[in-house]
Amino acid sequence: MDVNSFLATLTNKHKITPVKTFENGADELYVETNQAGFGAFCLALHQELCSPVMAMFARDLDDKFQIYCAFMNFQTQTWVFVTMKILKTEPEFKSIALQIYSANLFEREIKEMFGLHHLGNPDNRRLHLHEEVWPQGFYPLRHDFIPPNNEPSSAEYEFSLVEGEGVFEVPVGPVHAGIIAPGHFRFSVAGEPIINLEIRLGFTHRGVEKLLENKTPLECLKISECVAGDSAFAHSWAFCCALEKINRINVPDKAVNIRMILLELERMYNHVADLGGIALDVGFSPAQALSAIIKESIHVLNEKLTGSRFLKGVNVVGGVAKDLDFTAGKRIVDSLIQIRRDFKELETILMSSVSFLDRVDTTGVLRKKTAQDLGVYGLAGRAAGIKIDTRKGFMPCYDQVDFKLCSSASGDALSRLKVRMEEFSQSVNIICQLTEKLDNGKIVADDINIKPGFALGCVEGWRGPVLYWVNLNDVGKIDRVKIVDPSFRSWQGLAYAVLGEIIPDFPLCNKSFNLSYPGRDL
Repeated sequence: MDVNSFLATLTNKHKITPVKTFENGADELYVETNQAGFGAFCLALHQELCSPVMAMFARDLDDKFQIYCAFMNFQTQTWVFVTMKILKTEPEFKSIALQIYSANLFEREIKEMFGLHHLGNPDNRRLHLHEEVWPQGFYPLRHDFIPPNNEPSSAEYEFSLVEGEGVFEVPVGPVHAGIIAPGHFRFSVAGEPIINLEIRLGFTHRGVEKLLENKTPLECLKISECVAGDSAFAHSWAFCCALEKINRINVPDKAVNIRMILLELERMYNHVADLGGIALDVGFSPAQALSAIIKESIHVLNEKLTGSRFLKGVNVVGGVAKDLDFTAGKRIVDSLIQIRRDFKELETILMSSVSFLDRVDTTGVLRKKTAQDLGVYGLAGRAAGIKIDTRKGFMPCYDQVDFKLCSSASGDALSRLKVRMEEFSQSVNIICQLTEKLDNGKIVADDINIKPGFALGCVEGWRGPVLYWVNLNDVGKIDRVKIVDPSFRSWQGLAYAVLGEIIPDFPLCNKSFNLSYPGRDL
């Protein structure tokens, strides 16, 4: 990365000057600014890199807070962080959300977790710490936080009010009939069409990022597998990736290949489960039954390979705890032959049903511009025409395999279904290529020494990019972890995708995204 040239172009064009800059490894650039220049630098990067805010978070220092705002440089496959410090005696900063909307949720999160006021952001509502439970003035991610023992706040959450003749509200949840996490969906409708949907989550806030503080990497690794249970492998790999970058650990090639195989298996079982879920939500039970058989076949394979149906207990810092040899590779290929055959049958059933296609075609459209403004990447973004997959470029290990970036342009439920189908097939091809590389090499790096430092780990999970920014203190324990699951911003995408649809189609739209409740609430 030619940092000097990049910064010179940026500063000259936008007339801004950083306080200092430094590179943290080969793919992270940090630009420190003062408070006056923070917003200008963020806006310049947003415009020049065509990147949304990928992560925005705060750290508690001795007498200051430090705010970080991360962007992706797609041309150089690097991450650019803009940072600034705020005195604890003046806990406020100027909002950037009016210029860069993808920062909005992050700013609201910083306010409720650290008590830093985002001046100029019109939305001051809480995200996770509901007024019915939490009193005012308690900020969990501050180091001096003491759990409250007094009465909750008397304030009420203010939903957006849509008024007009014939407009009425339909509240759904937070408790649902299915075995899912709680979430409140408030529909405003005029006749049948939905004209506004407001989603309120956080009813079972777990405080994961607080829970990780002052723990060892080993303790945190086990917790990372529980952040979003259907993405256990992606989350644990992203956490390990950050630690390996901090400590300059060279993960053995065989361990990397095993990780890639298991990540693709995780992608496959979730994609096929979602195909079945979409079919079930329109009453197409035969397709759902076949998808359940395929999903179970993959879970059985996972358990045979690793001892875990959900691929837990595999990732360790520096490699993997489960070895896969040529025999295991043959077992994988043999299983994939039948899985691929069943999946082809599922594709035929779904794509040959006129009534099914009529329900998903043009339903739940998420437009490309909306997805870009919200920062909706991953599967939902690619189905809306955003051709970004962090396996290409931001995960160098994937350079050794040949696969196609799967995308569509329509942004509807059918597009999301087709992207899942294509990615399932591509995952099979990736795994078949990798099974030929399962030699007798090491599966864990030698001489793993945990040192202080910080870095960002990125893994393209099945929903999208999973990010872990990890900071280790001088005694090798966690000082701060910022986790960004792709669901964090994609729930907003769902709220826009249902506009103009009817409420009976909401379950179909919801399942076509299939976002994580716990992944949104950390």
